[in-house]
Amino acid sequence: MPVHPQVAEAIQRAGDLPTDLAPRQLRIVYETQRLTLLPQRPAMAVTYELSVPSDFGPIPCRFYRAGRSSAPCPLLVFYHGGGFMLGTLELYDTACRRLAAQSGAAVLSVGYRLAPETQFPGAVQDAYQAARWAAANSRLLNINPAKIAVGGDSAGGNLAAVVAQMALDSGDFEVRLQALIYPMTDMSREYPSYERNASGYMLTRAALHWFMDTYIPDHDDRRDPRASPMLREDMAGLAPALVIAAEFDPLVDENEAYAARLKQAGVPTDYVCFPGMVHPFFTLGGVVDDAARAEALIAEAIRKL
Repeated sequence: MPVHPQVAEAIQRAGDLPTDLAPRQLRIVYETQRLTLLPQRPAMAVTYELSVPSDFGPIPCRFYRAGRSSAPCPLLVFYHGGGFMLGTLELYDTACRRLAAQSGAAVLSVGYRLAPETQFPGAVQDAYQAARWAAANSRLLNINPAKIAVGGDSAGGNLAAVVAQMALDSGDFEVRLQALIYPMTDMSREYPSYERNASGYMLTRAALHWFMDTYIPDHDDRRDPRASPMLREDMAGLAPALVIAAEFDPLVDENEAYAARLKQAGVPTDYVCFPGMVHPFFTLGGVVDDAARAEALIAEAIRKL
């Protein structure tokens, strides 16, 4: 099908992601623009900012809980998108509130370090440390450590997939669900959709190359499963996955391939590709109705925990 009319409106308002700005300038333009495309922000019973300690410095995070029940609830550790260069806790405040409200889970939004100031594996270190800290401090957060999900969009989806793999290997904590919204899963190669959806759909092929060159300039490092979770040899035993994709996304082919690899390894996996959608549709809920449908899928998967 063609691009959805609501997506066409978003494209007209935002256009393709520019690649001719310095990172600091692009962050300002990106956030200012995307804040205007967000849906209504729900009120929360509990929300506060905190710093998670790590060997690499404090990790800024934001915690959400929709209700005031004294019973421990599930936790979604959420990693924002932005190509490992962009995105903030504030920009994803609305999405995290909406996920908390719909799922009944608490949400911990992680402000991991960004490139070019911090390159690979800095974001991975922060992502894993935040999830491990949350599991170890379940009483403080009043969450159920047996019901921890990880999730995120784009670069954040990459980090969620990597954290799920690292948790399985380390045994530090158990991930029960990975909610992966059009994740970057393989930085070692281009898939056909890189060419098919190269430009005109907000995220471009050129922007993807810029993100990867900035975050992981060493091409050999891109074959590390912490960069490209697709390249993990054995997927068996990983947490059940929900993989959300968009038809007109340069990453759609690798999203489908990652879901297929999980299924082949016996991992319970739901793959949902939204027709007529583009890569950032999850964060365009003020214009695009399918953003709410994606939120509902994630909330349902968390409730099933």
